[in-house]
Amino acid sequence: MSLGFTLFLIALLGIIINRTNLILMIMCLELLLLAVSLLFVIISSLNGLLDGQVAVIFILTVAACESALGLTIMVSYYRITGHISIRLLNLLKG
Repeated sequence: MSLGFTLFLIALLGIIINRTNLILMIMCLELLLLAVSLLFVIISSLNGLLDGQVAVIFILTVAACESALGLTIMVSYYRITGHISIRLLNLLKG
């Protein structure tokens, strides 16, 4: 259980500290979701229930959608500006 909590804290610190690189922020968000999934699986297996494992399936689905959308936003942003930086992200307003 301490492994999941440690991964959660590392991901949370990565999101808080890093505010300029979009790729690192998305990686930290993915690590955060996977740490929560790990904690759900551990707690559900300790209690003998399947509720946590069902929640993990939904969390992994949301993480996959978030990765796909984040990648498309990064590609379109790179095409517009030529670099990936969050400081000028308001250029993508349609």
